[in-house]
Amino acid sequence: MAYESGSFEASLAAASGDDAALRAELQQAFVESATRQLDLLTRARCDGNWTVAAMRLKGLAASFHAAEMLAAADEALSAAPGEPVAIRRLETVLDSLCLETDAVV
Repeated sequence: MAYESGSFEASLAAASGDDAALRAELQQAFVESATRQLDLLTRARCDGNWTVAAMRLKGLAASFHAAEMLAAADEALSAAPGEPVAIRRLETVLDSLCLETDAVV
């Protein structure tokens, strides 16, 4: 399954310009934040914690124009806490974004 990271890549490029170090720093901040929120999501067992983590992932995705992650976070918001399908989709999207951005840097 291929994910479009064009908007994500464009957002990183627009924010960092020609500064490769800044681009790497922004990319790392995105990945660390998304990983942290995904970890919280996987450990959430109540609606409140699940919703907060999914909303944070959604906000992060929106701020970086990561459309596939935004869609996956939206799906998680509609899912029950601990829903394995929602978690796997977010993990797949994050892995895909990490692999594609690693190839660019």
